[in-house]
Amino acid sequence: MIWCILIVAILLPQSLAHPGFFTSIGQMTDLIYTEKDLVTSLKDYIKAEEDKLEQIKKWAEKLDRLTSTATKDPEGFVGHPVNAFKLVKRLNTEWSELENLVLKDMSDGVKHKSFLTVEDCFELGKVAYTEADYYHTELWMEQALRQLDEGEVSTIDKVSVLDYLSYAVYQQGDLDKALLLTKKLLELDPEHQRANGNLKYFEYIMAKEKDDNKSASDDQSDQKTTSKKKGVAVDYLPERQKYEMLCRGEGIKMTPRRQKKLFCRYHDGNRNPKFILAPAKQEDEWDKPRIIRFHDIISDAEIEIVKDLAKPRLSRATVHDPETGKLTTAQYRVSKSAWLSGYENPVVSRINMRIQDLTGLDVSTAEELQVANYGVGGQYEPHFDFARKDEPDAFKELGTGNRIATWLFYMSDVSAGGATVFPEVGASVWPKKGTAVFWYNLFASGEGDYSTRHAACPVLVGNKWVSNKWLHERGQEFRRPCTLSELE
Repeated sequence: MIWCILIVAILLPQSLAHPGFFTSIGQMTDLIYTEKDLVTSLKDYIKAEEDKLEQIKKWAEKLDRLTSTATKDPEGFVGHPVNAFKLVKRLNTEWSELENLVLKDMSDGVKHKSFLTVEDCFELGKVAYTEADYYHTELWMEQALRQLDEGEVSTIDKVSVLDYLSYAVYQQGDLDKALLLTKKLLELDPEHQRANGNLKYFEYIMAKEKDDNKSASDDQSDQKTTSKKKGVAVDYLPERQKYEMLCRGEGIKMTPRRQKKLFCRYHDGNRNPKFILAPAKQEDEWDKPRIIRFHDIISDAEIEIVKDLAKPRLSRATVHDPETGKLTTAQYRVSKSAWLSGYENPVVSRINMRIQDLTGLDVSTAEELQVANYGVGGQYEPHFDFARKDEPDAFKELGTGNRIATWLFYMSDVSAGGATVFPEVGASVWPKKGTAVFWYNLFASGEGDYSTRHAACPVLVGNKWVSNKWLHERGQEFRRPCTLSELE
């Protein structure tokens, strides 16, 4: 609009300078209407600019209210997964769109909702898809489809969702479901080129499998069909399903007979003078593997000191590369961590000695205290703390042998999520500030206890602070109790 005004403004003085205009009243009156048109155009331009400014003003007011709320409790605000997701989304997309507000109309601005829209679920599914994480692609696309089926208005259509969903399901080996979803897509868009191609391919694969199965016995046929349908997932999904089930709080319940063997007790550290008058409070969390929780074992003041020491050093958490024995980052561990030495602060030294006094294990050969902070979505997928036989060089650089035991402090409560789970046995240990859990990773023979495979569940709301001590074999030759009962 403004360019029209500028062009007329440039041409108008030249027209007025032409002597012919002054010789005719009729032509002079035309200029009056021209000027009126200019005023109208100017008003239209002002109105358009005011509309844009009003949009910016409303957007700014919403953001002002939102940031005012967020800054009152920053950790609590970003601890909610939807808040965190919306914040990242705004900074990555909506603020850049604001720069183009003068050139084009904007959307309705930021709406701080407590739920994820179809667009949100679809975008998260696409992110998982680009990472070849077809399992979570399926979950997010199914959620998007569910919300569309419920009538949610969206710029994303069912065809787009089904396109990703059908292929993600196929990649996981469920050919029947992939075929069903592809047919559903073609009902909505019969001309969809990729879906038509996939339909023919899926039907060909199924026909080929059927022919192959005819040549085998019934038992062999059933076994072959199962392995082909599940593909890689046959080895992965069972643990994954148990892991996510436990993270949802759907743990395996012990039989009454097993529960009767779990106790709470006072522990004096095997008559350690420090704990005779004020013994530590123990609770049995699980029997096999034996997982013990210590209550009120680290104070709030100690926690704050440890967190303050760790915060400036926090960096992406690492894992031991079994091939090189060196630390490296991994996608299955999402958190930030820092390492604290006992000599740099008396509180850290005191905590280390407390672990030694209560476990009877020498901490001089242990790794430094590792402090970890998990934000929303922070997790550590199922893993072992100890090195397996096929990883002989895992801790070679340390020269202290394998990780004999794990001590884990919980330094915060978690609003939702964040449990430590053991998928192999169905155990779930939930974070409780001021407590710690302890378990042995190795049997007395030095063999690894594979039932200790564990995971840190994703944090859903809030954030999670933990610190852990990995104790090693060297130095424990005459310290490790012959039986776990000596820890009682």
